[in-house]
Amino acid sequence: MNREELIKKWLDHNLNTEEQIAFEQLEDYSQLIKMDSTLKDFKAPDFITEASYKTLQPQLKSKTTKTDTWLKPLFKIAAILMIGLSVYYYTTTLDTEIHTKIAEQSIIKLPDASSVNLNANSTVIFNESNWNKTRAVKLKGEAFFKVAKGQKFDVITNYGTVSVLGTQFNVKQRGSYFEVTCFEGLVSVAHNGKTVKLKPGNSFKVIDGKQITEGKENILQPLWLEGESSFKSVPLKYVITELENQYKESITTENIDTSRLFTGSFTHNNLDLALKSITIPLNLSYSKSGKSILLKRE
Repeated sequence: MNREELIKKWLDHNLNTEEQIAFEQLEDYSQLIKMDSTLKDFKAPDFITEASYKTLQPQLKSKTTKTDTWLKPLFKIAAILMIGLSVYYYTTTLDTEIHTKIAEQSIIKLPDASSVNLNANSTVIFNESNWNKTRAVKLKGEAFFKVAKGQKFDVITNYGTVSVLGTQFNVKQRGSYFEVTCFEGLVSVAHNGKTVKLKPGNSFKVIDGKQITEGKENILQPLWLEGESSFKSVPLKYVITELENQYKESITTENIDTSRLFTGSFTHNNLDLALKSITIPLNLSYSKSGKSILLKRE
């Protein structure tokens, strides 16, 4: 009778005299007796032979042999490595996400001393642990970047990827509005399988699927950093959206063509002045009720 059958019959208290003698000659007989004695000290449900054997089996198979002597340290090392790899994977795939609320701006310092000025109602996501390998930021909304010199730096949006080495530029992506403006250095914009290079003062703009070319501007940074949103031939609907991003107001329109183009700017510090800056050039009027604003034709 083999060892496992002897142990099962012992657990069943069903050993005959010959089997009892064979059981006592097992090399781990004393360990089995000690475990049996320990188990008796615990209160447990009705004794079930098969279940008890399964409980003891791992211990029975862990006899001290030469194989066990070198296997146990390997198991410990493997466990430590698995834990280490799990922690590494978790920390290296954990992204940092920063979001600004309506009428809020924020300055973010990236791991390489690059900075991001995040406009209202915008989000940036980046991975700090992998930054030395991949300088990449996901953007939804609008942000002005000052990039420290180094390897390629990517700003990823739903409408295209902006790539630079070290420069200053602004990226805006809200809905179907995508605009990139270079203020220093050279900016590469990948959109719909094509790549466009921008020099300082040049912009790349796509609105509702249509690419728009603009002339050079001689400004050092976007005007929104100074508390003013500026537009050049932009559909009114996007101007209204930006106004809602800068003020905690809900804006509706009545009998207005929101695809009508607007050129001008509005302040972030005075709602009435901002509304007048938009409505007067377009011959519109507005009325306020609580946190709601209605734009209509005069």
